[in-house]
Amino acid sequence: MRMKLKLKTVFVLYFMVSLMGLIYALMQLGQRCDCTEHDMPKDRTISRLRGELHRLQEQMRKTETTKPPLPLKPSLPTIFVITPTYARLVQKAELTRLSQTFLHVPQLHWILVEDSPHKTPLVTDFLAKSGLTYTHLHTPTPKDRKLQEGDPSWLKPRGAEQRNEGLRWLREDRRAQQGADSQQGVVYFADDDNTYSLQLFEEMRSTQRVSVWPVGLVGGMRYERPVVEGGKVVRFHTGWRPSRPFPLDMAGFAVSLKLVLANPDACFDGDAPMGFLESSFLQGLVTMDELEPKADNCTKVLVWHTRTEKPKMKREEALQAQGLGSDTAVEV
Repeated sequence: MRMKLKLKTVFVLYFMVSLMGLIYALMQLGQRCDCTEHDMPKDRTISRLRGELHRLQEQMRKTETTKPPLPLKPSLPTIFVITPTYARLVQKAELTRLSQTFLHVPQLHWILVEDSPHKTPLVTDFLAKSGLTYTHLHTPTPKDRKLQEGDPSWLKPRGAEQRNEGLRWLREDRRAQQGADSQQGVVYFADDDNTYSLQLFEEMRSTQRVSVWPVGLVGGMRYERPVVEGGKVVRFHTGWRPSRPFPLDMAGFAVSLKLVLANPDACFDGDAPMGFLESSFLQGLVTMDELEPKADNCTKVLVWHTRTEKPKMKREEALQAQGLGSDTAVEV
């Protein structure tokens, strides 16, 4: 604001001096030049312009001196986003879309956890070029918990080990940090195939314990959401087993970092029954009465449980059989 004022004042000074000079020059047009006759008026005009310039400079200095300093903005709480990911044909496309959303969110730390026994070159290179603050982790899902080819996506909980690995790193990292700020922040579990509004991240940033909101296109419904009465969550609008302790989608809640650190044993149960993975984590952290409704009392959808269609590779497979398949060195 101070810089804007200074630039504006300088512009006004320049304009006034130029205008006075132009008027003076026009007054002299058509007159004979008698240096002796005009020396004194010219000196008086220059002296008057200098005086006006000095007066405006003094006014600018007084304004800057008396203007109160701008208050310092409080630092934003960091949003720690934990995302499980696994190798498949659309992985890089999904991560690209997600990362370019995150680039618009201030003070965000992305914890990306691969379902792999090691860090893959694709994800390593991708993160290095992402422009984000990130942590790259990996841990494999045990074979007995992995979905097999042809299994429906709901058959077994997915991403439990990766989310727990993200929580483990976060707790260790925060313990190593000094100061009260090390416990300030929000933890959110963002799958790599969902679609997120930027407004969602500003809604969750003020989370005190556990905040909740609707999720669109989930559970075979247009949306699922907590139902709010009198500012409190009283039940859940869901089409499947509303009697679950917390019938929420993974994308439908965020947890304060302080609460996560205060409960070191809170984690996701990889053996939880279908639909109970979220409840296995939340049950030890919060009661329904303590939930904080966001998104205009849970009436606005700001996240969508979208899924990218699995690409059909029939033509690719046919070309490969002829030895004419796409170059595998080209990363997709």
